[in-house]
Formats: sequence, structure tokens, C-alpha cells
Amino acid sequence: MATEEPGVCPRLHGAEFDANPYPAYDWLRRNSPVHRIDMPGGAWAWLVTRYDDALEALAHPKLHKSPAKANVVWQRSGMGLPFDHRPTLARNMLNADPPDHARQRQAVSALFSAQRMERLRERCRRITEQAIAGFAPAGKADLIAELAYPLPVTIICDLLGMPQEDRANYHRWAAVIDSSEVAAIDEVWGVTDSLERYVIGLIARKRENPADDLVSALVELQDKKVLSADEVSSMVFLLLIAGHETMVALIGNGLLTLLRNPKYAELARTDSSTLSAIIEEVLRYAGPVRNATWRFAIEPITIGGQLVQAGEPVLVSLLSANHDPEVFDSPAEFDPYRRAQHHLAFGHGPHVCVGQSMSRVLGEVAIGTVLRYLPDLRLAVPAEKLSWWPSAIMRGVYELPVEFTPRKM
Repeated sequence: MATEEPGVCPRLHGAEFDANPYPAYDWLRRNSPVHRIDMPGGAWAWLVTRYDDALEALAHPKLHKSPAKANVVWQRSGMGLPFDHRPTLARNMLNADPPDHARQRQAVSALFSAQRMERLRERCRRITEQAIAGFAPAGKADLIAELAYPLPVTIICDLLGMPQEDRANYHRWAAVIDSSEVAAIDEVWGVTDSLERYVIGLIARKRENPADDLVSALVELQDKKVLSADEVSSMVFLLLIAGHETMVALIGNGLLTLLRNPKYAELARTDSSTLSAIIEEVLRYAGPVRNATWRFAIEPITIGGQLVQAGEPVLVSLLSANHDPEVFDSPAEFDPYRRAQHHLAFGHGPHVCVGQSMSRVLGEVAIGTVLRYLPDLRLAVPAEKLSWWPSAIMRGVYELPVEFTPRKM
């Protein structure tokens, strides 16, 4: 990104910004740390970019998550997910505020226990090895389409207990929502309708024939009156759609980062004990979440010296906070050995990501396995040619073409 003139805010959208937003974030932290940004449809938001301000905003009791708290301009713009108004799809932790949020989170957190996540590790390894075996003889692959996307989708389908015969439809539906832009909103609406019907049907089937899966566990929580019917269907929908995106981006961003830092790729390949630290630095350096999901002031508050009026939307830039030089020494360098405060890749406060342990497991297994089986892995195109998602929330690449010595597994 070109150097901006002093006093002139850099562009905060477009392909150049999506590919490398960090110079713009540097400018914002220095000159306008809580900055008003324009969004599609006439909406706008306050963007928080400094680490300390991000910590405050993410845990602020007067910043709520329910879209019903947003001002009229934001609500009319069509921003956010296209199903915010549907109780069957929107009454999940992502949109919940006290006291409902704490109740939902406590109930769902048990489903992501350490024991369940460790059992997941071996399943991830087998799926990753099968994927590699499929493309290894060709000597080339797109690691997004052939690994980073199918792995978490398969894992989430397994966890939810989705029958094999239903998964092809789900893949098509998820792909539409993942790739569509505002111009394709009618198509997204149609897919959302189909997914809503499917989720309600799946829950009904699990009620009749429960099994050892998350949907059956959620139905049991409903029967115990811990969760409502709408909260159960909303949580299943959230896991199906939002659940896999973070993991797709983490795997893709992590592999890209290591291919651009071959010293640490070799370290990850030869010493699996370093993978945990490497994944944590990937999360800080090239995290999968650009901005934490929408928050709305329920009364006038001040963040970073900026007055935010009731109903005004706030986005917290996790990428910018994780590159704040006041907290992280040489933040533009990838260094798994750094000693610094904890990164904010999964947020902070009451809404910190409940599925972060699953993302870490998939990241470690997928990245470590790929590097171990394909030691001469290399990018097939210059990194500057890669296309990045134009999302206000997520950050990842559409494709990750690589080359390596063909081999059979």
C-alpha cells in the first residue's frame, strides 16, 4: 500500500487494503484511533484500532450485541447477517446480551470440552492425510479448496451429527453465503431459507433419534429448559455457517504466513512441539478475524476519547490491536518466540470465542501435517497476486495455489 499523505486518512476498503491493511491501521492508531468508517447501504461504524481501547470496548458493559440496539440508519442498511430478524436463527450467543448470553454460553461451553477437542485431534489428522493423499500425486494444489475449506466443514458436520447424504447440499449452501457480496443478497436469502428449514428438520430428527453429537446435546438442553427452541436452532445455524469460516481462514493464513517465513515452516515441520507457539503467533500476526462482530452503544459512552452515542455501531479491529507497537515489539515481524501480552484474535471479555480451542486443534493438525508430508511446499504464484475476502469481519484468501514434488501416500 502506498504511503499516505500526513493528515489524510488512507483508504479503508478495496483490494489493496484487503491484501495489506496494516499500513492503514498504523495511520489510524497514530492519528484517529477511534475512526468513523462508511459501510455499504449508508451505514457507518466507529472503528477501534488501539489495543488498550480494544480491550475496553470488547468488555464494555454498555456495548451490547443485539442488532435491536442499533440505530435506525444501521438497521435500514441491511448490514450484518441477513437473518438477524429471525428468532429461529438469530437467538444465539453472538447476538445475545445479559442475562441470556451468560446462560447460553455456560450451556454451550460444555460441548467444547477439552476431552472432546482431544478426541477431535485424531479425526482431523485422518481427514488432513486423506486430503493430502488426494492431491499429492499432482504436485500442485489449491490448499483452500482442497484442504482448508473441506476439513473444518467435515469436522463441524461430524460434531453436529449431520448425515452424509445431507452434506452435499450443505456444502453448496455454505459456499453461497461465504462467497456472496451485497449484490447477491437475494441468493443469500434463498440459501438462508433452505438452511433454516434444514436446521429445524435436523433438530426434529435428533429429537426422535438422539446420538452422541452436538445437536442431540442441544436438544437435551432444551428438554431440561436450559435453552429455548429458538436458541437451539440458532446455535446449530451459527455453528454451520459462522463456525467454519474462522477455521478456514486460520489454516489458509497460517500456511501462507509460514510459506513466506520458511525458517519457521521448517521448524514446524521438524519439531511438532513448536506448533502451539507458531499457531499463536499466526493468530496475532495474520489472524482470521478482521473485526470483532458488531456492538452497539446502549447509552452515550466514550472510547479512546471518542464520544459514541446510543445506538451507534462499534467495530473493534482485532488485526490492528494485534499489531499495536505499544504492546507488541516489532509487530510486523513474525516471531513465535515473542514475549508479549495475549493477542486478541479470538476477542476478549464475555464474548470471547467459545470455539477457539477447536480452531487451535484444527490449525495445529492441518498446518503441521501439510508441512510434514510436503517438505518442499512453495507458493505457485507471488503472494501479491492472491485475492483476499472483502469482508468487514473475516480475513482470508480465496485461493492458495502451491507446488511441491509429486508423491504418493
